[in-house]
Amino acid sequence: MKLEATALTKRFKRLVLFRGLSLTVQPGMSVAVVGPNGSGKSTLLQILAGLQWPTKGTVCFSVEGQEVTREEQLLQIGFVAPYINLYTDFTARENLSFLAKARRLPEAAARIDALLDRVGLAGRGDDPLRTFSSGMVQRMRLAAGLLHRPSLLFLDEPVTNLDDPGRMLVQSVVAEQTAAGGAVVLATNAAAPTSWCTDRLSVTDYT
Repeated sequence: MKLEATALTKRFKRLVLFRGLSLTVQPGMSVAVVGPNGSGKSTLLQILAGLQWPTKGTVCFSVEGQEVTREEQLLQIGFVAPYINLYTDFTARENLSFLAKARRLPEAAARIDALLDRVGLAGRGDDPLRTFSSGMVQRMRLAAGLLHRPSLLFLDEPVTNLDDPGRMLVQSVVAEQTAAGGAVVLATNAAAPTSWCTDRLSVTDYT
């Protein structure tokens, strides 16, 4: 897996969030994307993940040296953010089962059980998300992002609404992802998550 972003510019009418931004992400890397509110961190992650288009520049996602299609890229990445919506009338298990089918994951029941345990929700798997606290829903977003074992994990403000054990959970996920040969791109305003990463990119350096 390799992600190469070259000379990215993102403009909304007269507002330029960043220009000339280049970044390479390879296995084992963890990159903290930093900058103040409104600087374009979330937008950059969405462009890198193929969820938005840049105004200028290119993003290339390759596997074993071969560029993959956008559809294949979306199966290779995980995306975790506070604005990612889940189905509140579904149980935790039903949400993950739905995503497993969408991502063509066979025999996902054991994987779902393991993930619910991993994010501290093993006892709540059959409860609807409308009964969850905001922190529990954020843990569910993390489980959803990890479900298909992505090679590249995007974390946008991943510690939002989390308590100390939840923040430690995210830290361990970053470490495990890179140790297993994957990569992480993490956008944050908080100091602690920045320290979990091996590399740092400030969006304000490209304004």
